[in-house]
This record gives sequence, C-alpha cells and structure tokens, in this order.
Amino acid sequence: MTTDNEMIYLRRCVELATEALEAGDEPFGSVLVDADGQVLREDRNRANSVDATYHPEIAVAKWAAENMTADARAKAVVYTSGEHCAMCSAAHAWAGLGRIVYISSSKQLGEWMDEMGVTSTSPINSLSIREVAPNVPVEGPIAGLDEEIRALQQRSFQKNK
Repeated sequence: MTTDNEMIYLRRCVELATEALEAGDEPFGSVLVDADGQVLREDRNRANSVDATYHPEIAVAKWAAENMTADARAKAVVYTSGEHCAMCSAAHAWAGLGRIVYISSSKQLGEWMDEMGVTSTSPINSLSIREVAPNVPVEGPIAGLDEEIRALQQRSFQKNK
C-alpha cells in the first residue's frame, strides 16, 4: 500500500514522464529516495535526445552506485512511471538498490500498444522486474495513476505513427 508521501514521489514521476514526452523522448520518469524520504536524484527518459540506453532508471542507479554507500542503496527506493525494462532491472540489481514502486507495468504497456495497433520496436523481450531481479522488492501498478501514464503513452504512440 502506497503512502501519501509515496504518492508525492509517484506524481513527480508523472511530471517527469510528461516532460520527457514534451522534449521528444518516451514518457518515463524516475525518482530516487533515501531511507529518510529525501529525494536524492530524479531523471527522465532521454533515449531519443541522448542515446537509446538513457533510461531514467539506469541514470538513477548509476548515480546511486557512484554516490551512495551499499547500505544506503539497499535502503533506498526508486519510484518510476513504468516498470523497469530488463536492462534497467539489471542495473538496479547490480547497483544494489532497494525497493521499486512503479505506476504502470510492462504488461499494461504491451496491452496499450496492442489496443492502438502499435508494433514494438524494442530489441529485447519484455520481462518483469521479478524475472530479471528476483530479490528486488517490487510494488505496482498503482491504480489511478496508471491511467495518467496510459494517456501519456497514447500521446507518444500517436506522435510516432
């Protein structure tokens, strides 16, 4: 069950995803929060504007690996607009980060794409975080906010048609 404070971080993920979409990138955003509830880092997708591997989940994992102790990383939480892809799940696990809370799942994204007749251009299979990083605690999707992400994804799909 997400708390009121966690909803603040998740709403920020929606804002970051919106910012990404408006900048020409895919609508994804992530926030890294320490054990005391302090936001340490946030980022948005930059896969079109920087490079194909610039996902916000990797950006915060890399920052955490470079700037936090192993203990602090293990107690940190990553809030994110969409469930990590396999690449991001692996980075999260290798960085030793703690819990992930995502708004929308990879399964939902696939269903939305199917509904809109969008063919995936991903070079990798869609795997859940649990399949890639089984020891990472995960929570999601978040009812209500997932509809906001759906609307952003639909805008993205329409732009790319």
